[in-house]
Amino acid sequence: MKIASYCNKIIRYSFYSLFFFVPLIFFGNTSELFEFNKMWLTFGLTIVIGAAWISKMIIERTISVKRTPLDIPIILFLISQIISTIFSFDSHVSFWGYYTRFNGGLLSLLSYIFLYYALISNLQVKHVMRILLISLISGIFTALWGFPSHFGYDPTCLVFRGSLDTNCWTDAFKPTVRVFSTLGQPAWFAAYLNVLLPLSITYFLINAKKKLNLFAVCCLLSAVLFYTCLIFTNTRAGNAAFIVSDIILWLILFSKKFYPPKTLLKHFLILHFAFTTCSFFFGAPIDSLNKFTLPQLQKKLVASAQVSSNSATKPAIQTNSITDSGDIRLLVWRGAIDAWKAYPVFGTGVETFAFAYYRFRPPEHNMTSEWDYLYNKAHNEYLNYLTTTGIFGLGSYIAIIGTFMFLCLKKIKMIKHNTNPEKEKLLALNYDFGLCTLIFALFASYISILITNFFGFSVVIISLYFFLIPAFFFIITKPVDVSRQETHPPINLFQWTLIITVTSIAIIMSYRLYIYWYADTAYALGNNYDKISSYQQAYPLLEKAVNLEPNEPVYKDELAINLATLAQAFYLQNDATTGAQLAEKAINLSNQVIENHPNNVVYWKNRLRILYSLGTSDRQNEAQYLKEALRVLVKSSELAPTDAKISYNLGVLLGQTGSLQEAVKVLEKTTLLKPGYVEAYSALGLFYHQLATNQTTTPPSTQLIIKNPQMRQKAINTYQYILDNFSPNDDQIKNTLKTWKEEK
Repeated sequence: MKIASYCNKIIRYSFYSLFFFVPLIFFGNTSELFEFNKMWLTFGLTIVIGAAWISKMIIERTISVKRTPLDIPIILFLISQIISTIFSFDSHVSFWGYYTRFNGGLLSLLSYIFLYYALISNLQVKHVMRILLISLISGIFTALWGFPSHFGYDPTCLVFRGSLDTNCWTDAFKPTVRVFSTLGQPAWFAAYLNVLLPLSITYFLINAKKKLNLFAVCCLLSAVLFYTCLIFTNTRAGNAAFIVSDIILWLILFSKKFYPPKTLLKHFLILHFAFTTCSFFFGAPIDSLNKFTLPQLQKKLVASAQVSSNSATKPAIQTNSITDSGDIRLLVWRGAIDAWKAYPVFGTGVETFAFAYYRFRPPEHNMTSEWDYLYNKAHNEYLNYLTTTGIFGLGSYIAIIGTFMFLCLKKIKMIKHNTNPEKEKLLALNYDFGLCTLIFALFASYISILITNFFGFSVVIISLYFFLIPAFFFIITKPVDVSRQETHPPINLFQWTLIITVTSIAIIMSYRLYIYWYADTAYALGNNYDKISSYQQAYPLLEKAVNLEPNEPVYKDELAINLATLAQAFYLQNDATTGAQLAEKAINLSNQVIENHPNNVVYWKNRLRILYSLGTSDRQNEAQYLKEALRVLVKSSELAPTDAKISYNLGVLLGQTGSLQEAVKVLEKTTLLKPGYVEAYSALGLFYHQLATNQTTTPPSTQLIIKNPQMRQKAINTYQYILDNFSPNDDQIKNTLKTWKEEK
């Protein structure tokens, strides 16, 4: 019937759109430019595909969900995620995903699994071929978008700022150093390129056999473009994934002997000569080979010229206080394993790594340059699943991978080239050369995902390929004959009612997605106003976000901070009535957030900001705010026991409220957590001195009598330590130290 045919078209073109637009889409008016929009597009197209598929089944009066070899592992994996969400540290985060990321939450996993079955139940080999081709076309656009940014001309800045440069990015996101194109981060872009490289190589080989080689040349150029952009990402995991997947692909191709050996060798040399040329001009994927590249040779020549022109001048020694990412990653992995040991079966909850890591973060993390960063992922997909979903979640996840890898290797082993020229077929599979080489390419692409996931984590497009590459494989290896058109009885009233109901539900779900997206745009703009201290302009936008999506705690939390800051301003203007009203709203919102999400240390930290703003302006209730701030810090220290900043703030507040002995203990612990924490040493020295004089008043009394010489000496030693090790030119420390030494 026509309606069933329309449903099929909707499903197909939705999948085409998914693989074309997801890598490309981004918006500048959302809180996160890239992943948020890609995830929302995936949700939207999943709803469309779901509505079309269910309507098709209603018309056909049958439930047409194909069985696959991955059914049991997928069901176990889904059960593990549901159980983990139920017992999660934060079920809201586990369901939706960590805000701004969203990928990895239960809802996204449900979408990927649904898409897996929708694809395998509705698409055929020719549709898979189109999806793969569309993926390459989208990849070409993505790579071309990112390519000029390496040279200082980023099209994204042209779209956002109207200038073709890289000035729209902060120093932490300079595409001239590491390209990320429309993916958002270099590592994500590299993972995406590694999926496409085996496919582009395979399409080159397939079409190089034909007389018309224009398409083969395009495929060759696309492979070179992808490889060049991969170099521009400057990611070790991406380079390692390419090397391994490329070796695997060519080992399979040479072993299967589809090509005459000389022909295959020629194509191999053409491709890798092009890759080597790119490496020479732009950088090698292996660090030890970089010294032979043009950029490094030029640096050596420049350095030699500088030395010879002025032999008396020595090159400046470059110091780098940035901790190596590999060292930081090892610490994060250690914390992830410690968190899993505490929650071994079902983990801490889907996508709750940020909360789990805070509780089990190694103290050594305070010694890194990223000591105060928030880590919402383990930077290892497998450890991330282990921490957040336990051994059940990781075990079922590995079962999906292991089962698919076993089936791939088994099928690849079966494939043999038939030397009989009359049949020109393959013995194990009745397919042509192209389909078999695509199987090899899909296998290599999947291997690259496994490698990049080991050193990072999946984003939306990588998750799509992770779940749907197996579907491509099963469709190619087990084709179904759909040439015969089935006839169905006319649609009756009951069927029409069901179809209209399904369509209505899909429209409502799509509308809810849009409202959430629209609320985020209001939140994003309001948050940006807050960052530049335009609090009055931010208030209506944040309130709008909360009204549109009242169940999102991120919006309430930001609105509470905004209200507290506005209340502070009114108090300072002697408008206590308005200030009190705004303060009450801020506290009420903050109460709602921490009551519903008590394990999120970020919300507790923000509550402290709120209390600080109110306590420094509302003198009438200052004691009450200080008391609550102390409770907040104690709770925060329980959620993040190795966070040096929380420990420091707790120590300072204890000292300010007169609990000097406790303050000293906490600050001594702080200096052990982070030996280079100058502020902690400064506060510790001050409290030592107050203990030496038995002084608990704030500000300090001018008449000081030393009653505890031991504490006085500790104070002197602490400030001397600051001068000797951190701040030798700090006049304030010097003057204070001089005063203390003169005291008797």
